[in-house]
Amino acid sequence: MTYNSARVLPGLLDSLPAGLEGVKQFETIVVDNDSRDSSVDIAAAHPVRPRVIRMGRNAGYAAAINAGAATVSPGANLLILNPDVRLTPGVASLLLDRLIDSSVGVVVPRNLAEDGTTCWSIRREPSVVTAWTDAILGGTLAARIGTGEMVGDPAVYDRESPIDWATGAILAVSARARGIVGDWDELFFLYMEEVDYMRRVRECGFSVMYVPEAKAIHIGGEYGENPRLSALLSANRIRYHRRHHGALSTAAFWLSVILGQGIRALHGPSGHRAAVRAAFMPWTLPPEYRVPTACSDHRGGSSLRRSSK
Repeated sequence: MTYNSARVLPGLLDSLPAGLEGVKQFETIVVDNDSRDSSVDIAAAHPVRPRVIRMGRNAGYAAAINAGAATVSPGANLLILNPDVRLTPGVASLLLDRLIDSSVGVVVPRNLAEDGTTCWSIRREPSVVTAWTDAILGGTLAARIGTGEMVGDPAVYDRESPIDWATGAILAVSARARGIVGDWDELFFLYMEEVDYMRRVRECGFSVMYVPEAKAIHIGGEYGENPRLSALLSANRIRYHRRHHGALSTAAFWLSVILGQGIRALHGPSGHRAAVRAAFMPWTLPPEYRVPTACSDHRGGSSLRRSSK
């Protein structure tokens, strides 16, 4: 999916030939959310010749994934990529090889920063405990002591294992999971859509597998410096928790978000102040906000895909 991604998109497209080494059959799709820069022109002119889908509006990340997936065979595995990802040689083949196991629904690689260090991309399922420890101690310290949402134990990143979820910059989704889990939930315009999707993958009996031998570089960004993105993340965290938990648990989670963002708003970027304001929004959710039917027969999908080998 692209949205005003002209600065980072060329690097992703340049990395595809090496990243797809060993994959015999694939198609590249770029779904553009009505970019106002040259993202579409860059994609159309690039030597890898991706097929470009123009959404005509900024429909959000989940909607772009669904739009791309709707145009490919239900029997295709998908590789979903942010435009600020850089593939390392052979990474796609390593991910797709794990999808041969019928119990695996999603596979994620080791995410590397631009300097080559391992990013803490593995997460625990959000809970009242993780939310409060993150709020009081901060995400980094909570990760180090093992009580936060982010996993900070270096040993975890060196072994292949099933996980709750990981940041959605790059993930491979099996055709089996696509057919059973269904579409990505477009009510999560941006942020928490991958948390929701991977929870549904697990609820449908599949595992989410972390494979450290598969590596990709993720440039990333700092949401805390962008008030709009910070507000969206704050609101969607509470909405996600409310979807799966009762009133008391949601109230405790909500208070943790208010406290954590409020503390950081005193001396941090303006995004934290926007996050505090947005935390009050989820209490008046629109009528159409609903829990998707789990384990349906509806076919869902992705912005960039690779077919089965």
